[in-house]
Amino acid sequence: MTNITELRDSTNSSWAEMRGNLWPRLDLVEHQTEMIHLLAKGSSFIAFIARTPEGVPIGFAEATLRVDYVNGCKYSPVAFLEGIYVLPQFRRTGVARDLLRSVEGWGESKGCIELASDADINNTDAHQVHRKLGFLETQRVIYFKKNITMRDS
Repeated sequence: MTNITELRDSTNSSWAEMRGNLWPRLDLVEHQTEMIHLLAKGSSFIAFIARTPEGVPIGFAEATLRVDYVNGCKYSPVAFLEGIYVLPQFRRTGVARDLLRSVEGWGESKGCIELASDADINNTDAHQVHRKLGFLETQRVIYFKKNITMRDS
């Protein structure tokens, strides 16, 4: 049985390390800074950690409450799964599903009807995990940008 609890401590090293595994573009200090900012959002952000019965951290999930447009959703607010990660040796054991249930419960408590998420267009592993967790793909989007003026630096 997995133990799922809310994370409220920005100094939690297990959370920071697992974030580093999921989002390796940031270093440990950047993750810790981001964790402080996320927790400062108060009730519009939630993070959960999964532990073994012995208390060993094995996964986490983060979610935000979005009130702006969310691709594929009809209602607002929307609970948005920002990230979910389970240590490789604990995958396919129900840990991600348990974490997601906690996120869903949080979303319901905030008045959400829908839970959304996203994944990089090339991350087929994430696509598969989302499908296994009950998500339906709503659309594929590639964002573009163009500078329209040149500014002196």
